[in-house]
Amino acid sequence: MSVFVGEHFACVKIVGRASFTSSIDFKTLLNELRQKGCERILLDLSQCMLMDSTFLGVLAGFGLKVYPVQNDAGCPGLELLNPNARITELLENLGVLHFFNIRNGPLPAPVGTQTAMPAPTHASGEEIARTCLEAHQALMQINPDNTSRFKDVAQFLAEDLKKLGEAK
Repeated sequence: MSVFVGEHFACVKIVGRASFTSSIDFKTLLNELRQKGCERILLDLSQCMLMDSTFLGVLAGFGLKVYPVQNDAGCPGLELLNPNARITELLENLGVLHFFNIRNGPLPAPVGTQTAMPAPTHASGEEIARTCLEAHQALMQINPDNTSRFKDVAQFLAEDLKKLGEAK
């Protein structure tokens, strides 16, 4: 991931496969950007090949959280730039596509935008399990049709999280 930050604007470029291993850093970054006043967050997905369900759940959960915030064009505060057909289809099938404004074309970076590289977090197994569980719960909460897809995963993650907590 790389980040371009400007006044009230940030673009997060995701390269390769967006998976549970990067979801904690991604979630942390999005929350920090919102706390710093970024009203418009654009995800450049032009080089993102695929997203797993955890990453999609983190993305959808964040979309749900910021959906009431509209940018100047009246679109959701979280935009997806150049997502491939597979990612768009996954978002649509999960019933969360409406949280995002889809754009295609070049990156519309405002003047004064600077590049930053977020520092990776070193998440524990418990943090990873918690993030995975929360992501899948968000997908089920947003769209009840997702319950049949993810209830077993969520149950496994909850049990795993419980075991990790007991091991301390």
